[in-house]
Amino acid sequence: MNERRDEDRIVMTGIGLTAPNGDNLADFRAALLAGKSGVQPYNIRYFGDTVAGICHFDELKYQKRRELRRGTRAGSISIYAANEAIRDSGICWKNIDKDRVGVYIGITEHGNVETENEIYQIKQYDYDCNYWSHHHNPRTVANNPAGEVTLNLGISGPHYTLGAACAAGNAGLIQGVQQLRLGEVDLAIAGGVSESIHTFGIFAAFHAQNALASHEDPAKASRPFDEDRNGIVVSEGGCLYILERLSDARKRGARIYAEIVGYGMNSDATDFVLPNPVRQAECMRKALRFAGLTPDQIDIVNTHATATPSGDVQEIAAIREVFGESEKTYINNTKSFIGHAMGAAGVLELAGNLPSFEDRIVHPTINIDKLDEKCAIRNLVINNPIQVNSVDYILNNSFGMVGINAVLIVGRPPV
Repeated sequence: MNERRDEDRIVMTGIGLTAPNGDNLADFRAALLAGKSGVQPYNIRYFGDTVAGICHFDELKYQKRRELRRGTRAGSISIYAANEAIRDSGICWKNIDKDRVGVYIGITEHGNVETENEIYQIKQYDYDCNYWSHHHNPRTVANNPAGEVTLNLGISGPHYTLGAACAAGNAGLIQGVQQLRLGEVDLAIAGGVSESIHTFGIFAAFHAQNALASHEDPAKASRPFDEDRNGIVVSEGGCLYILERLSDARKRGARIYAEIVGYGMNSDATDFVLPNPVRQAECMRKALRFAGLTPDQIDIVNTHATATPSGDVQEIAAIREVFGESEKTYINNTKSFIGHAMGAAGVLELAGNLPSFEDRIVHPTINIDKLDEKCAIRNLVINNPIQVNSVDYILNNSFGMVGINAVLIVGRPPV
């Protein structure tokens, strides 16, 4: 790995999350190792019955009811995850210079939920706009989720969201790393969130694309790499990390989860929806070059695979191109447990793998009854976790619509 000064090395010292199968890292990880899905039956107006990954965190843990009514679901998820991450980090929050804290949150989309809700409400009044909420504008501005965090925590440093489709969570982390290295902030709250299950439009759109999952057993609806997979399970969730310079983390004796050692972002520039495995492979290589690593040094590749017929095949082709038949590298997928959490997908999936540095267990991809031969690859972990000798580096893939790719590599905590 490339040698860097401690001031340039960025580490993760706190994690706050809510997922469809856990509201903290310990519970989330336990569910992944136990094969516990968080997908359940769901009904949303206009579209009707479907399945979704639904979070059940305590909304009132860090907010009052009045704040919940005024804000957004994405904001509420962000506030919960940010507060949990701060508590987990052990930082003395009251002594932190809030001018030097930045909030960088990736999102797939924002505002659709609130606009759909308002249109539904004024329909009851013959579309009289006098009944339109005066809270609509601050709810729908793109920076809302990050902004709600700053209001809740009194943060006066920079905040913004990054719209990067389903690569957004990784993009949020990358932005946090860059701002710390530039010296713009001393502490970053970074990651991604999604409120997507609360907009009927996303279900209708995936249905129109023949890309919405269905199964008589909701827990088996998300089936990446399975021969009979039939689409995406839409999910909500969020995961935010506390990022610090290694030098600062060491000064305060912080517990470190991982070091962000490499990343890459690029664009396909080929199609609105269909992925480009050549560009995906190049994005992985870009992250490896940044980290100064070779493919055979990566212990786990967590795939983006969404359980769409073409997307899974294309990503496996890209992984084969980069990693070949590496004996050391194991492949897994987290969406099989929680569905596709859109802007939160990459960061939740990364979090679920971080404990592997300590327990040396690789969580599986579940719901594979019959592996699609086009998705067959060496060391794909299927249905049951496996114990390995060591885990030093994890590579996390996130790819999104309109051809945006983001790859992150983390290494075991520095000694």
